[in-house]
Amino acid sequence: ARIKGNGSKRPILIMGHTDTVGIQREKWPVDPFSALRQDGFIWGRGSSDDKSHVAADLAIMLLLKRNNVALDRDVIFVAEAGEEGSTGPGIDFLVNQHWPDIEAEYALAEGGYVNARNGKTRFVEITTTEKTPRTTRLIARGTAGHGSRPRVDNPLLHLAAAVSKFAAWQPSMRLNDTTRAYFERLALVSSPDDAWRFNHIADPAASVKIQHYLAEHDPGNFSVLRTSIVPTIISAGFRSNVIPSEGEATLDIRALPDEDMARLYEEMRKVIADPSVEIVPLGRDHRQPSPPSRLDTEMFQALERTQKRLYPGAITLPAMLTGATDMAQLRVKGVQAYGFGPKVEEDEVLLHGPHSDQERLAEASLYEMVEFLWYSVLDIAGAK
Repeated sequence: ARIKGNGSKRPILIMGHTDTVGIQREKWPVDPFSALRQDGFIWGRGSSDDKSHVAADLAIMLLLKRNNVALDRDVIFVAEAGEEGSTGPGIDFLVNQHWPDIEAEYALAEGGYVNARNGKTRFVEITTTEKTPRTTRLIARGTAGHGSRPRVDNPLLHLAAAVSKFAAWQPSMRLNDTTRAYFERLALVSSPDDAWRFNHIADPAASVKIQHYLAEHDPGNFSVLRTSIVPTIISAGFRSNVIPSEGEATLDIRALPDEDMARLYEEMRKVIADPSVEIVPLGRDHRQPSPPSRLDTEMFQALERTQKRLYPGAITLPAMLTGATDMAQLRVKGVQAYGFGPKVEEDEVLLHGPHSDQERLAEASLYEMVEFLWYSVLDIAGAK
């Protein structure tokens, strides 16, 4: 949908996706597709990822239309249904076949959030870049045989040894402009101990110790430091008394935007150090590496002004998302895209966040999210 402006400035795109990940219904305390409003929360799959953005974007379009707001920019609303699995019916379809309909100077979508601790808002995280999914398999091959006769080429043994290497090794730390600014600003609203860690993360004398601490106590910020490699699936064999001829493990690799994958795979081969284990990129990941959105744009400055208006005691925190969104395809096309989101208590995210078995969103957070988007869109698109 599009609401026309006077054309003096290029459009702004507000976007959300209507699809969700799957569910294990037996693990949910409520019907996961009920959108149940209970005890101040909206329960259900997609309540935070990403139907909250779809609802907020729709509310903004209705408010702009009903109030007949004069605009310098067209405001474009996209709700697409292909983000969690395949982007083919979603953003790729729109970019490749309908680009003139969605072309914009700026875009706002999922990815960021408003951080609260014990009711106090600490920062508004705005994502300006994101990691790139590069799902990879390790395949080990050997000789099938009877389970009563141990074999040195048992592929399960070689596969297990290869997978275990990633408990002790991850690619080297590498900061970029966004993550450097992220840690500098995060230190301003952190405890003295955490602030020291964030301020010294690049200090050669302290970095190793800090990284070990983050790996154990703060995996989110540990992942921000590097391309991450996480084993997620192991499959092999079909009977307890049969040595299989093949086994495979899936690695969820989340690459930094400028990662050289050929170089990374060569480094992984040296770490595994086993010629019977093959590294096989799946090639099904649709998102291209994209340049970070800038911090000096009108849009980022508008988001900072909205933060100061609604959360005057907090700060705006530019961040790199460790997950992936449909903004990657937009950034490749030159759109300056930024991720924002609802206010969430830190403890709430651990059990009730995106993709969890008890996903929910505070009802008040949805209304605050609409307000945040309203002021940001008015600031950048409203006629001056």
